[in-house]
Amino acid sequence: MRRSSFIPYKAPLTEENLPDQAGKVFIVTGGSSGVGLELARILYQHNATIYIATRSEDRANEAIADIKKSQPSSKGQLVFLKLVLDDLTTIKASAEEFLAKESRLDVIWNNAGVMTPPQGSKTKQGYELQVGTNSLGHFLFIKFLTPIILETAKTAPKGSVRIVWVSSVSIDFGPKPAIDFDNMDFKRDEDPQSKYNRSKSGNLIHAAEFQRRYPDSGVVSTSMNPGLLKTGLQRHFSPMQKFQIKLIARPAKFGAYTELFAGLDPSVTEEDKWITPFGHREAPRQDIIEPEQCRKYWEWCEEQVKPYL
Repeated sequence: MRRSSFIPYKAPLTEENLPDQAGKVFIVTGGSSGVGLELARILYQHNATIYIATRSEDRANEAIADIKKSQPSSKGQLVFLKLVLDDLTTIKASAEEFLAKESRLDVIWNNAGVMTPPQGSKTKQGYELQVGTNSLGHFLFIKFLTPIILETAKTAPKGSVRIVWVSSVSIDFGPKPAIDFDNMDFKRDEDPQSKYNRSKSGNLIHAAEFQRRYPDSGVVSTSMNPGLLKTGLQRHFSPMQKFQIKLIARPAKFGAYTELFAGLDPSVTEEDKWITPFGHREAPRQDIIEPEQCRKYWEWCEEQVKPYL
């Protein structure tokens, strides 16, 4: 059991000491609520350009209005970017919209996700909803954005251009092996929490495998556990689970501190694959990032998204 899972380290990077981010361009998927909203608020406070990538324009506009009201002196920009992660046919258009507007991308936080939805929930293409949204959807989005990420890294300070694949504390307690390649379609059904753990293990795998595939790019690809937090992700929890979360979880802003550290703290390097609350570098569960498993999972994802490139 990790100390950081239940007794988090103090956040070394917060809205109080984050340097000015003027001139930088960021994407926060799921940035209209929860941790993503609080992260976008901090980034905007420090004059960044932030694309809030989410499915609902109305909710994004409400978030943008709220952030602007709370940070009236900011010189930053907040932009809605439509992103529907559970429909792979839409993701190319989302990436193209961003690429038409920007010539750089400094950091993307793959923050959006779904957790323990009703059993049997699926994406538009028929994938289990958590695997399809949390893992495959982000994987395809990053494939379209990889050229601009690599290009930005050529002129930005080494290690400052990053992909943050937001995972979860739950993968430390997830199944072994983390990926069951004989049951990717879940014909042998599993409980929703197990499926969630597998989808979030996929985020860590993508972080590690991207780094292996682009070793000299100057890009940092890392994953993280934001912490035990009170967010809308728990809307499908049982009453008992919600009660337990209420007792032990922290406000969403603390998860934003973990994401802030993973994305912007200069101490994080290409060697750091796992960031824990609320900004601490640790080793990930080693069986999850075993090279052969990472390669197989990446190639499985590539095969699934091929029709949508």
